[in-house]
Amino acid sequence: MKSCEHRLSLLATIPDPRRAEGKLYQLRHVLLFSIFAIVSGANSCRSLQTYFRVHREKLNEAFGIRWKRPPAHTAIRYILHRLSAEDVERVFREHAANLDSAPEGANARVVAFDGKTLKGRFDNFNDTKAKQALSAFAVDTRLVLAHIEIDKKSNEIPAMQTLLRELGLAGHIVTAAAIHCQKKLSRPPTPPRRT
Repeated sequence: MKSCEHRLSLLATIPDPRRAEGKLYQLRHVLLFSIFAIVSGANSCRSLQTYFRVHREKLNEAFGIRWKRPPAHTAIRYILHRLSAEDVERVFREHAANLDSAPEGANARVVAFDGKTLKGRFDNFNDTKAKQALSAFAVDTRLVLAHIEIDKKSNEIPAMQTLLRELGLAGHIVTAAAIHCQKKLSRPPTPPRRT
């Protein structure tokens, strides 16, 4: 598919975690088809395999591949769990940057930052707190430009400062939660006056 060639070329830059002799299915196709399946409602490796099985013939025809059967759910799990999160994040940010452009005539764009606690990520037994993530959302194009995990011993403030630097948002309008309205002392306090 012509419309997916750029996505496939981006996904091909992610290092493959498998040994050379264990690559029956190309990583870029497994990742792209996994994205299709997740967008269609798949939420487990078994449901990814079901999507691949149901749509295998159409995917073979559309992408010029020859899958005789879909990869097993264990193979899909093996591939996805061994990927580097940093490499995947880099590719998704690059893809968002290619899609992302302010509308013509717009001087500044609006980017909304919002932190969320990830559902089901806490563990009372091991006294582990729920994980939190901060996302940068471009209001005009309705794209998530990036997201970052918030350190468990910190809060949204340093995470947002990191994303602001990485995304280069100088000159644009940024919205955030009230926690970001704190004063930051940038100079040492003045000594008290003597009377």
